[in-house]
Amino acid sequence: MQAKAKVKLSRSLGIALTPKAAKYMERRPYPPGQHGRGRKKESDYKNQLVEKQRLRAQYNISERQLRNAYAEAVRRSGKTGENLVSLLESRLDAFVLRAGFARTIYQARQFVNHGHFTVNGRKVDIASYRLKTGDFVQVRKKSRETTPFQLAAAGAWAGETTPAYIESHLEGLIARFLSVPERKQIPVICDEQLVVEYYSK
Repeated sequence: MQAKAKVKLSRSLGIALTPKAAKYMERRPYPPGQHGRGRKKESDYKNQLVEKQRLRAQYNISERQLRNAYAEAVRRSGKTGENLVSLLESRLDAFVLRAGFARTIYQARQFVNHGHFTVNGRKVDIASYRLKTGDFVQVRKKSRETTPFQLAAAGAWAGETTPAYIESHLEGLIARFLSVPERKQIPVICDEQLVVEYYSK
């Protein structure tokens, strides 16, 4: 997805998906298009749809992947919405982003797909790979000297705080998935209950 398209999507969903989009949205805090500043009719369905699209966009996943995750969340005990976000947050590409190894979810997906990571010493190049409690994720030896990972090791992409469910050692380019996160720990902007309502019709 091109940078302009990411900015446009960010503005339409009301969330910054990249640092560039965040800067742009500070200047233009309204949706794109001719009628971006106008009043819009709200409906339950529209609100549910927007939340679903927000969740999808923040994890950069397809509709099918989100539906599959929802189906699994329903099967688990507990609140379906919270289960759904926890499942998505357990993906390898989401972990790579949160651990500070990538600047955006798009870059995290690309890094994983290009085979730059190992999980417990074994190369994994599937972005949707689901981590289990205690798993170690490390940048592969031959990738560590490349510019993106040198920047990561210097803390260029680390957030102000690392989520409590991740133990990250940026200098060594290694991190551990401590536990499946609770919803309140996950830095995702979404009313997951509306997503559940959207899919439960």
